[in-house]
Amino acid sequence: MGTFAVTDPATGQVVAEYPEATDQEVEAALAATHNTYQQWSRSTTVAERAALAQRFSELFIERQHDLAEIINREMGKPIQQGVGEIDFSAKIAAAFAANAQEWLADEPLQVADGLRSFFRYQGTGVILGVMPWNYPYYQVARFAVPNLILGNTVILRHASQCPESALALQQLFLDAGFPEGAYVNVFATHDQIGAMIADDRIQGVSLTGSERAGASVAEQAGRALKKCVLELGGSDVFLVLDTSDLDNAVKHAVAMRMDNTGQSCNGSKRMVVADQYFDEFAAKFTAAIGAQSYEGGDFGPLSSDSATKTLTAQVKNAIEQGATVLVGNNEPTGNVYTPSVLADITPSMDVYSEELFGPVAQLYRVSTDEEAIALANSSPYGLGSVVICEDLVRAERVGDQLEVGMVFVNAGGLGGPDVPFGGVKKSGYGREMGKVGMLEFANKKLYRFAG
Repeated sequence: MGTFAVTDPATGQVVAEYPEATDQEVEAALAATHNTYQQWSRSTTVAERAALAQRFSELFIERQHDLAEIINREMGKPIQQGVGEIDFSAKIAAAFAANAQEWLADEPLQVADGLRSFFRYQGTGVILGVMPWNYPYYQVARFAVPNLILGNTVILRHASQCPESALALQQLFLDAGFPEGAYVNVFATHDQIGAMIADDRIQGVSLTGSERAGASVAEQAGRALKKCVLELGGSDVFLVLDTSDLDNAVKHAVAMRMDNTGQSCNGSKRMVVADQYFDEFAAKFTAAIGAQSYEGGDFGPLSSDSATKTLTAQVKNAIEQGATVLVGNNEPTGNVYTPSVLADITPSMDVYSEELFGPVAQLYRVSTDEEAIALANSSPYGLGSVVICEDLVRAERVGDQLEVGMVFVNAGGLGGPDVPFGGVKKSGYGREMGKVGMLEFANKKLYRFAG
């Protein structure tokens, strides 16, 4: 029995199972993508490949309801939230399609000797993507689409609980007009992933997932001298420093914590609030978190039994070490976990440096900007942050001192389909989306003319 299975987290029912790839199927994927890179990728233009990406975007929207139902079964995302993910994925594909020729245009270089010099951006070959379950379409779109437009080809190994969305994505790329071998899904085992990374036909690997998985892939890629991009965990801060509209701050804090049932790497997990606002913020935020409704569709079940057990154990340990539960009970019904808020957390507690992947917020009081910055930077992660501060000079000054890859000022969720995404520290390295994301796996080929 293979490990790729659709297990509905709302019921625990195994809906479908798919066998793991054979070694022959892995070899076929490597051969197909390598041959397609050598032939199709080199015989088409950026504009031609961008047109296919635009069609891919349109198909996403045409099929959004069926696609949303798939991930509802696979990882529990409420249908309306699934439609939202699909809509954003379509916008990402459209943004790459619209901007590709500008972003991949030759870049002239000003050089001392006056010789005509420029960079030309081209593909490098087959890129392996290892993608997670929490955003089954978005994560793939932001990785695969820019690489295909650039001229790379893609092998995609999706999360083991997402086989149906993986197959649906492969069909979308084919139906959009990408040829066989441009984008190939493979239900590879961990050993087969390692073998692919070592194979000379693979030129790079992009992983979105856990710190442990990232370390393993980075080690294997390093041995094989392959570039990798890693988007790993996060324990983002939501800093409330200066506001005349606390209700608006609370609204954004709730949205950032509850997005995707709290299962988002860049969801705000640590609410860090200045003294003067703390009591009122705590009361309003706790009430708003407590009012979230499973029946009303505000959140879904956690993605799996394993995810529920992990989060429950982390919160239990925090309580035993002295944390206070302001709302919630840490007693899930099946995989439905009651949204919760923890307070009175100290640096000696495990939860202080952990990532809580589910609808549990941590609440901290600070007296100064310096204290807020130190608390924010105490995390081993460094993905994103939100700074609520009406003094924009102060907000930027604080942002400059945060050890993160992204700073959003006065609102959460400021990512965009053409905006780079990524972090530092144990949140990984490299960027996805935007021009810098498109160039991660590009051959930045230098041209110099003597005459």
